[in-house]
Amino acid sequence: MIGVGTRAAVAGQATLMASLLRASEGGGPAHVVRAAATAFDEMIDANDVRAPYRGVQRWLHDAPGEGLERKRREAEIIFRRIGITFAVYTEGGDPERLIPFDMIPRILAADEWRRLTAGLDQRVRALNRFLHDVYHRREIVRAGRLPADLVLHNEAFRPEMQDFDVPAGTYTHVAGIDIVRTGATDFYVLEDNCRTPSGVSYMLENREAMFRLVPEVIAHHRVAPISHYPEELLETLKAIAPPACRGAPTVGVLTPGPFNSAYYEHSFLADEMGVELVEGTDLFVDDSIVYMRTTQGRRRIDVLYRRVDDEFLDPLAFRPDSVLGVPGLIGAYRAGKVTLANALGTGVADDKGVYPFVPDMVRFYLGEEPILRNVPTWRCAEADDLAYVLEHLDELVVKHTRGSGGYGMLVGPCASAAQIAQFADVIRAAPADYIAQPTLALSTCPVFTERGIAPRHVDLRPFVLMGREIRIVPGGLTRVALREGSLVVNSSQGGGTKDTWVLEA
Repeated sequence: MIGVGTRAAVAGQATLMASLLRASEGGGPAHVVRAAATAFDEMIDANDVRAPYRGVQRWLHDAPGEGLERKRREAEIIFRRIGITFAVYTEGGDPERLIPFDMIPRILAADEWRRLTAGLDQRVRALNRFLHDVYHRREIVRAGRLPADLVLHNEAFRPEMQDFDVPAGTYTHVAGIDIVRTGATDFYVLEDNCRTPSGVSYMLENREAMFRLVPEVIAHHRVAPISHYPEELLETLKAIAPPACRGAPTVGVLTPGPFNSAYYEHSFLADEMGVELVEGTDLFVDDSIVYMRTTQGRRRIDVLYRRVDDEFLDPLAFRPDSVLGVPGLIGAYRAGKVTLANALGTGVADDKGVYPFVPDMVRFYLGEEPILRNVPTWRCAEADDLAYVLEHLDELVVKHTRGSGGYGMLVGPCASAAQIAQFADVIRAAPADYIAQPTLALSTCPVFTERGIAPRHVDLRPFVLMGREIRIVPGGLTRVALREGSLVVNSSQGGGTKDTWVLEA
């Protein structure tokens, strides 16, 4: 995540918020603090509560402090009882963690969401066209609009997909586009996730938790529903069944198993869609057809919503030591007997080295101007960009082009001189592996903290479904940097989540 202005601690009381939230004994929160003035506050604008948040402001004002604290504890109990966890394997101890949930919703007005939806639709269509081009004629490379090395030498590029026509021409069946906000109308795309984006189960469970905790607050708002996401996902998957499919397609969710960090989501989505959750050992291939083992005998699988990375899908095609995949699966895929969602090789589109070229993809493939902007980006593979980045490391956020989860990055304004010097050596050793971006004044939303209500930086991951049409459920997963001064929202790095409300007009 990138952010700004949070090295100085957010301290002191915000006079306006304190008056609105009635900071008194037995009343509202006892202490309210605000972020640096450079960050856009999504609740408070020009010393007044923004229109989408006025109902929530009244709730916070009127609710007794002990009641809010009780609701916070109840939320934790709910999430622990349901088992909404994620796994961190790098810190020792019990890897299973309860994902932090903040009860104050993040709210978007109807007009804000309409603009985001138009931009998301446009961007995913362009990314899908790019993936088709990458594995066919590579017109964008021939036109000199994108360096060939970013495709042909990309670790995510799969030669097996060359000249292979996927069902409905769709590669990015489920995309998670990370959005950040810097002002009332300023939204930027931070990242495109086109492989196996996660987090939608948290989006759905966050809403369910809010219905249990504060149904009266939701009832006073026209909040667009999201509970139909599993139905939309299932319809998307059925729509891309292979041409050889006869009758109603059989869909399965392919998981690496219970030790995967997102296993809860895999099982949750399979259950919500009413389809089978399968591991590689549950499947086999016979005559290029994928079957599932059942107590009634074998059953053909037409579509696999796979949550297994490319290189582990088939030990005959990729890593021979993989025990997560299915021998012969890629052969069945290329024979048109099964559809994989997302398609093999989609990682080319979400590589951070490719990210700077996405706006030009919109122009090249769609003949349109991008609705959603990119964050300005320096490619360290370019000599001039590299020189600038090395000279301004203390001002920039530097990311590994294939990094994820907040790892492998430098947040210059928050780093020590020694850390900056060490990272400079790492960049010099492999400049093509890094990009850099400026620190933006990311928007903040109010959260409950031990000190009271305080602003924290947030991002948003809407989920875009693409089969034979594009479907976007209103909202998405709001991730929040719960640590004071933190710029990283990933749960593995101390971040949490919020319910995201889109208000209907």
